[in-house]
Amino acid sequence: MDPRAATTVYARWAPIYDQTFGAITQAARRAAVRKVTGPEGTRVLEVGVGTGLSLPLLPRHMKVTGVDYSAEMLAQARRRVDRMNLPHIESLRQMDARELGFADASFDRVVAMHMISVVPEPERVMREMVRVLKPGGQLIMSNHFAKKQGPLAHLSKRTAKFADRIGWHSDFDISVVLDTPGLRLLERRALPPVGMMTLLVLERSDAPTPANDPAQPRG
Repeated sequence: MDPRAATTVYARWAPIYDQTFGAITQAARRAAVRKVTGPEGTRVLEVGVGTGLSLPLLPRHMKVTGVDYSAEMLAQARRRVDRMNLPHIESLRQMDARELGFADASFDRVVAMHMISVVPEPERVMREMVRVLKPGGQLIMSNHFAKKQGPLAHLSKRTAKFADRIGWHSDFDISVVLDTPGLRLLERRALPPVGMMTLLVLERSDAPTPANDPAQPRG
């Protein structure tokens, strides 16, 4: 998606996101958050934090940082943190996911929910998320990916041409994620509504092997 289009679209979405797309993706969001596990002080980065719907769901014993490109979305997230008094949220920062402003191996967990199909240069975003993740750390994602057949495949193709208007690519191929070097797939499963969303749990490995390698477990 064109960065200028993304800025415009998400400024428009921000006031109504929670009641629209946020509601549709809530079950998948909750499923992804349940995979965010770890001991006291685990450092978590959520890329594409949006209006902060996941923030009250993330474990309170962790240290959470959220980033988003949209100032309007972040304003909603900050209001949520203040209103709900969420002390585990360390910071919310405006940031381009293509160039994350963190040192290598800064986080134990990286969470990306319903964002990889909306960002410009998703391959570059994937590399950045792997870069800031510690070896052995987990990348937890939920997203809609293109279906190969059936009614959802037909719908994805029909709506793909409207990506810059609706704010996401309905025909986004999961290989963009699974072909990213340095990740090992731990789990993959369909999520509501009607299997439209997919949960991915991936681990940063020392070797630059794509998660899509057939030798890796498919989950």
